[in-house]
Amino acid sequence: MRNRRLLDSFGFALSGLIYCLKTQRNMRIHLTAALLVTIISLFSKLNKTDIIMLAFAISLVLICEMINTAIEKAIDLVTDKFHPLAKIAKDVAAGAVFLAAANALVIGYLVFFNRMITTTETIISRILKSELHITTLIILGILLLVVLIKMKLASHNILQGGMPSGHAAVAFSLVTAAAILSENVLVSFFAFLLGFLVVQSRVESKIHSVIEVVLGAALGILITLLIYNIFVI
Repeated sequence: MRNRRLLDSFGFALSGLIYCLKTQRNMRIHLTAALLVTIISLFSKLNKTDIIMLAFAISLVLICEMINTAIEKAIDLVTDKFHPLAKIAKDVAAGAVFLAAANALVIGYLVFFNRMITTTETIISRILKSELHITTLIILGILLLVVLIKMKLASHNILQGGMPSGHAAVAFSLVTAAAILSENVLVSFFAFLLGFLVVQSRVESKIHSVIEVVLGAALGILITLLIYNIFVI
């Protein structure tokens, strides 16, 4: 029961995040900027301090935007009429988001200023030469795509079921990557076996249907093949 309640708590938290993504344009803008910065940082040879600064700046902006949304909705619940105190509360919350975004810009400038030119010149070559970076980006892209599809299909909880299966997509993306990079039949077979066990467990536990895991696996395989054919093969 405790485990169930803990899982439900994570589901409620993700529901709040998804609500912000669906309804708040600024949240989508902030998240897109965060993803771009994260991708660029993978190829910029950042030290631990730089990574901590970026993670703090990104998290602060997203947290402030969510708190701003919560304050706005709480005020709208109390009154739908103009009130000077309500305006002050909303303005102060928006001001907090503005300061967090300005702080993120300053930190981004300090972190990337000396690397900006070299990063721009070498990012494409690094992608072409680094299978590990490509695999990481593929996994992140697949996870994002799965979440967007589930949001579009109005899945009640992206951690529990829904179309398509994120576990199947990631598992068979890794299976495909292992097969391409190893070029070994035995390695490919064992990778497939592990991927099959992942999706079989999702079906057996009745979290996903067979069609959900099949479509998830197909999604992972197709995206991985497409990206590797463009950048590696």
